[in-house]
Amino acid sequence: MTSYAPRPPARVLGVDPGLTRCGLGVVEGVPGRPPTLVAVDVVRTAAGDDVATRLLAIETEIERWLTQYQPDTVAVERVFSQHNVRTVMGTAQAGAVAIVCAARRGLPVALHTPSEVKAAVTGNGRADKDQVTTMVMRLLRMPERPRPPDAADALALAICHLWRTPAIRARQPSMNGGDGR
Repeated sequence: MTSYAPRPPARVLGVDPGLTRCGLGVVEGVPGRPPTLVAVDVVRTAAGDDVATRLLAIETEIERWLTQYQPDTVAVERVFSQHNVRTVMGTAQAGAVAIVCAARRGLPVALHTPSEVKAAVTGNGRADKDQVTTMVMRLLRMPERPRPPDAADALALAICHLWRTPAIRARQPSMNGGDGR
């Protein structure tokens, strides 16, 4: 007979990148169980400021969160094609800042598409923002909606990664040369 050893909780920092509003959310838990809210906030930068100043402000805040909350991994929304090139560029730049901050500390980084996040949190890859926010509130037992929506999106990213980690690991080649199947 073998004894069951429960998996220790993992802590995930979710980053919903953006230049004007960059959502940050930290959750803790294990796959298959409701996660626990650790922290949530949004980094805001002024649209009129120089892009370098804005990216530095985002980097400073992400570094502070990495130090304060000590996540095991960082989940960032994968940038998808948008019609507004300026918007997609700012989103990609803010996402790259989060990736660099995590890499600097040797933390693993996962990129999830919006549809992957929606499917993980609501069961529907085409859910709207209101449905995602409602499920985030239920899962984290939050009495009020996280505002602005970027905060809920960051929490949804963290939850998505926390719950998808076993499936992601199962698809990766093993260290001993196997193909992960």
